[in-house]
Amino acid sequence: MNETKEIKQTKQWSIVSLYSGSKGNAIFVRVGKDAILIDAGKSARALCTALREIGSDISEIGAIFVTHDHHDHTSALEIIAKYHEIPIHMTGESAVIFDRTPDAPIHARLVRHDPSFCVTVGELTVRSFRTSHDSRMSVGYRIEFFDGERPCAIGVATDLGYVSNEVREGLLGCDAVVLESNHDLEMLQNGSYPYDLKKRIASRYGHLSNTDSAAFCSELSEGGTKAILLAHLSEENNEPMLALNEALCAVGNDGVCVCVAAPDCPTKLG
Repeated sequence: MNETKEIKQTKQWSIVSLYSGSKGNAIFVRVGKDAILIDAGKSARALCTALREIGSDISEIGAIFVTHDHHDHTSALEIIAKYHEIPIHMTGESAVIFDRTPDAPIHARLVRHDPSFCVTVGELTVRSFRTSHDSRMSVGYRIEFFDGERPCAIGVATDLGYVSNEVREGLLGCDAVVLESNHDLEMLQNGSYPYDLKKRIASRYGHLSNTDSAAFCSELSEGGTKAILLAHLSEENNEPMLALNEALCAVGNDGVCVCVAAPDCPTKLG
């Protein structure tokens, strides 16, 4: 579901959510010949199938960057590492989940980092920034590159309880952003989840509401962002049209493309 508008670019680059939500998350980013993944949830088979659906292949992936240790962002990694020599970058705190299997192939692929790190993949520079989430450590990513002589950036932040100053610094000024819009506050409050879970989701260490996401979409638009993909929507506590309409009203700019990531199939931004 999207408002389709053309994003002006000379170098060929694309952003695709392969799937998004509590059942699994993976984001494909390609700039020229360089392709990376942000997160690798679901299964290796599902991920490879989704890549083929968009005309790519796991063999084209130069690196995988992991936001945090939760299962819906990491569950495909061990099988991918077993069969593919792809570097997997994540914080040392998040990588602890794989220490339970010290002889697993993933340890030959893991690159452990401090929370704030920078990695170059081909022509891409990938920088992490902290996000507020109830995991061992959670980060978002800013991917920088040149489109001709013009500096460009793509930002990703999909699990955050609130928009911190560090998130603002990481995302403002990006040409395109993948941003969480997890829940509608009224649906969450009136839904079937237990009170403690509702409290956790709505907390500063939980997930971003449509209202808070939309408010930041307005900031992004004012800062020059031309494309926004709303991601990690709750299937229980949200509706795609609710998230989209709230973001569009907040942005109020016909020059900004706003899309909603589907939970179980690829969604291209732009």
